[in-house]
Amino acid sequence: MLTLFSYPLSRNAWKVRLLLQHLGQSYRTVSVDIFEGEGQRAEYLRINPTGKVPAIQLDDGRTLAESNAILVYLADGTPYLPDDSFERAKVLQWLSFEQEQVESRIGTLRYWMHAGEWQKRSPELIESMRTAAQRALTILDHQLATRPFINNSHYTVADMALFAYATCAEDVGVPLEPYPHFRAWITRVEAQPGFLVPPG
Repeated sequence: MLTLFSYPLSRNAWKVRLLLQHLGQSYRTVSVDIFEGEGQRAEYLRINPTGKVPAIQLDDGRTLAESNAILVYLADGTPYLPDDSFERAKVLQWLSFEQEQVESRIGTLRYWMHAGEWQKRSPELIESMRTAAQRALTILDHQLATRPFINNSHYTVADMALFAYATCAEDVGVPLEPYPHFRAWITRVEAQPGFLVPPG
């Protein structure tokens, strides 16, 4: 059985749990408390050298880390990842955007909140991160103005990945009111069969 190394508050891990829920795939969960240093233990570093979650271990012992890489692996051959090479590349484009423009801004701000590091950061840095998050949301809102999902008409792992942290924007002081198409997309994603409510 597939093993998922996870942490309850991790939205990167939630992405993988959401896809597994959609696929109806059985798996077991091993909790790794990243705030208590469990990710830096030698036995876990052999699974994921970065010490982060998520990671998966296959029945044959092989391991894979990085949430979006896991999504692509698990979604291969399913409706959640296109077979067409160009359409698949477009999904990969948005997965890269998610890591570079969304998770690195909104996800980082959320991490600072949960890790008690918010007060250690300068107001100028926090505001610059919020401004960058607004730029990312503007791009997403523009993209979603003409299509129901980020990659045209089909719900894919790109939507799952983007949902994880983009929807945390208001939690870190970035209002969603200016982005009507993005907000409508949130509703469409939440309406997908098997949708899993993300952690707070």
